[in-house]
Amino acid sequence: MIRLATSADAPAIVQLVNSAYRGDASRAGWTTEADLLGGQRTDPEAIIEFLQAAEAGQQVMPVLLDAQDHSLLACVQLQREGDEAYLGQFAVRPVRQGAGLGRQLLTAAEDYARTHWHSSAMRMTVLAQRPELLAWYARRGYAPTGETEAFPYDDIRCGEPRRPDLVLNVLRKAL
Repeated sequence: MIRLATSADAPAIVQLVNSAYRGDASRAGWTTEADLLGGQRTDPEAIIEFLQAAEAGQQVMPVLLDAQDHSLLACVQLQREGDEAYLGQFAVRPVRQGAGLGRQLLTAAEDYARTHWHSSAMRMTVLAQRPELLAWYARRGYAPTGETEAFPYDDIRCGEPRRPDLVLNVLRKAL
């Protein structure tokens, strides 16, 4: 079941996102960034701030829940940026990765942006040092734009970099 997150979901979202990308728990899946970054991927304040601002309708966080126990399996953050949408904080519970849940939620996010916001494209950033993740998005129609963004080394909320060459590639898919 897919629904939009509320502020009550914030603790579960923080736990999910951090476990999918950082620390030993993330190594159970294939999306880990543990060798590139330590610390957190997000924090409660950032998620609560995002969810509270979502009431304005320019951003949402679809979440995928387990049909049996309604526990959080996956989440994605969408922000409306003019005629495009930005996708971030995309995470699937590490022990459930590889089962098609990410593909299911990504399709739902694209459908949401297209039908609710009439977005013409979806944009995202992915670490250039993540070739397997870049390839996964390429198989779903996301192409590099040739643009890059600097990794926010000075923002501890984004983690603790373990190497000095991190850069974000900008990907885009027409909707």
